[in-house]
Amino acid sequence: MKLLLVAVGQRQLGWAEEAYAEFAKRFPPEMRLELKAVKAQPRGAKTAEQLMAAEGLRIEAALPSGVRRVVLDEHGERVTTLQLAARMKTWLHDGRDVALLIGGPDGLAASLKASADETLRLSELTLPHAFVRVLLAEALYRAWTVTVNHPYHRE
Repeated sequence: MKLLLVAVGQRQLGWAEEAYAEFAKRFPPEMRLELKAVKAQPRGAKTAEQLMAAEGLRIEAALPSGVRRVVLDEHGERVTTLQLAARMKTWLHDGRDVALLIGGPDGLAASLKASADETLRLSELTLPHAFVRVLLAEALYRAWTVTVNHPYHRE
């Protein structure tokens, strides 16, 4: 199974790229974590809805067909590490790759939210995009270690 982190915004600060890469390389070949960054729509005279719609089209284009869609949203379901690990086991048995969708500064288009198989939230806090990528990569890695009884996670 492949975990695709599909995020708006192509350039991140060096420390964020390094931290994300560190967690991504820890995944085993049978559960790879891959980043697909899509271009953010230039801000200007457009409405937030227009910006999210344009970014939504780019996200859609980056998604393989048949992929399980997991939207990251502030109104999504809260999960613990152990619940995320259980969710990952379910994903693995489903047989589809999983795409975790992270919107731009204005969020995700309503059409993407409506197409989600699941909606999760990482935090009650508003987080910078660079943190979200790193936090999500670490959370997924931690959940994977739980599924294989690796000692990384301590309960």
